[in-house]
Amino acid sequence: MIRASLLAVLALTVTGCARADVDSPSLSPRAVEKLGFAEPEVTPAVARPDPTLDAQIAGLRTRLEAVARGFETAVAAAARAGARAGARTAGSEAWLEAQSALAQTDDWRAQTTTLAGEVDALAVARVAAGEAPYPALAEAAAAARAEAERQEREAARAGQLAG
Repeated sequence: MIRASLLAVLALTVTGCARADVDSPSLSPRAVEKLGFAEPEVTPAVARPDPTLDAQIAGLRTRLEAVARGFETAVAAAARAGARAGARTAGSEAWLEAQSALAQTDDWRAQTTTLAGEVDALAVARVAAGEAPYPALAEAAAAARAEAERQEREAARAGQLAG
C-alpha cells in the first residue's frame, strides 16, 4: 500500500513537470510594447499666403468699419431721442421717436452679425477643405465678434434710456 501511494505521488510529480505541445503565447514583451507610449510629434500645418482670401478679408473689414460707423451714428441718435422729455411715457410722440431710433440700431447690429457669419463661413470652408487655419481670418472673426458684442452693450444702454 505504501508502495502504491509512493508510485502515485511519483507519477503525479513527473507528469506535472512534463511539457505540453500546446502553442500558447509568449509572455515576452511584444515589438509594439518596446516602442513606448509617447505621443508622436505632429508638425503644425502652416497657412500659405492666399491673395484672394486676403482681398475677401480686407473687404469684410472695410464693411465692418462702415457698419460700426453707421451703428455709432444710430446709437447716438437713439440716446438723444431717449433722453428727451417724455421719451419714457409709452405711446407719446417722444417715446415713438426713441423706439424708432432704437430700431435703427437693430438694423446695424443685424448687419454686423451677418458680417461675422460671413467671416465664420470662410473659416469653416477652409477647415472643410483640410486647409490650415488662416491667422488674418481668425483676427477678422475676432474683430467681428468683438464689434457685435460692443454693439449689443451700446444698444442695451440706449434702450434703457428710451424706456
